[in-house]
Amino acid sequence: MKLLYTSFLLISIISLSYAQAWQITPLATAPERITNNAVAEGFVNGVPYIYTFGGLDSTKSYTGIHLRSYRYNTMTNVWDTIAALPDTLGKIAAGANRVKDKIYIIGGYHVYANGGEASSNKVHIYDVNSNTYLADGADIPVAIDDQVQAVWRDSLIYVVTGWSNTGNVSSVQIYNPSSDTWQVGTSVGNSNNFRSFGASGAIVGDTIYYFGGASMAGSFNIQIYFRRGIINPANPSQITWSSFTWMGMNGYRMAATTALGKVFWLGGSNTTYNYNGIAYNGSGGVSPNGRSLYYDRSDHSFDAEFGYDLPMDLRGIGNVSDTVKYLVGGMKAGQMLSNETLRLTLRPDSILTTVPAILIQEAVEFSLFPNPATESVLIQTEGNDSDLEYQLMTTSGVCLRKGIITATKTTLDVSDLVGGVYFLQLVGANKFGGQLIVIE
Repeated sequence: MKLLYTSFLLISIISLSYAQAWQITPLATAPERITNNAVAEGFVNGVPYIYTFGGLDSTKSYTGIHLRSYRYNTMTNVWDTIAALPDTLGKIAAGANRVKDKIYIIGGYHVYANGGEASSNKVHIYDVNSNTYLADGADIPVAIDDQVQAVWRDSLIYVVTGWSNTGNVSSVQIYNPSSDTWQVGTSVGNSNNFRSFGASGAIVGDTIYYFGGASMAGSFNIQIYFRRGIINPANPSQITWSSFTWMGMNGYRMAATTALGKVFWLGGSNTTYNYNGIAYNGSGGVSPNGRSLYYDRSDHSFDAEFGYDLPMDLRGIGNVSDTVKYLVGGMKAGQMLSNETLRLTLRPDSILTTVPAILIQEAVEFSLFPNPATESVLIQTEGNDSDLEYQLMTTSGVCLRKGIITATKTTLDVSDLVGGVYFLQLVGANKFGGQLIVIE
């Protein structure tokens, strides 16, 4: 990233929008092809793991709905089998979220031989440190599947709308892991703009965002609505809901996540379908949309990128850091189940990045190598720049370390940093320069 400058230029923001947002890296394949599986992350002695619970196998039949579960070590690139979910019926369309050092697997549904379906009222609790399941949590008041599920302040899990046995519900159910209790949140209301199954979302600060899904109208028509719920921090069960349309776009069973304060929806499809990938509207097999969407809260803008080889039928994502995510399984073109483990890294030259305002007379030109980096990065300045201060910062502006550069080449150790995108700036007397750096 190079700064454009003139004498006494006041820089307020720098906008980058060059490459696609996500760099996708295939890793070790999962132990089996799997879809509609609940995915979350956990950390054991500082090592990030990705977990997958239950789902549908490659038969794409009701007989292939199972409880099998696995975990992936992001450091060794190795999968291993963990105990199956502690239930009597296989389940798909569950949600999984981590709160502190435990993962909570909530809801889901089972399909019987006669085509009947049963939504689950179970809360399974997995302790990542002991690698075991604890006793189930309190039953969900309204059995649920294909719900929106997100964590608020690493303390409460919000279960928003979803399908319950015979139809979409307007319920907002809030689980408190510390007390193992449920409370009722402000309902989303009975409008088909809000009630949904197969939607997904995330919480940023005190606001819930969810998008897409399937309506009860027509042949489970796909939804174009973007919804926002503002949580009252003094009483987290009180939520103020609103709904908007999003440039005519829609989506079904996407993975939702956050990065750099923005909300992303990754993969999914533009047609609703049954668990076998066949469209509800009778049009046949459904294909993934190959898309990344994001909502920028700072200016309430939306953007879409196409051309990604991402699956549909996603029920969660592993959030290793703010800018590094993992997807496991899903359904690809031709309703082929995937056994892929995909690491998604936010590219340093693609997302709008804000640099604090600073009065400068001269820009500092420098290069970073390698970028992305794993162990160390070489900072090489151009010209006679010396006695500059380097500041390594998070993209939200938190300074992690700083020091003085006294030569044109300086090596910076980054081996202790969590993978993600960071900002490195060089500052001197009336001088400034900055670049984004990816740590893998």
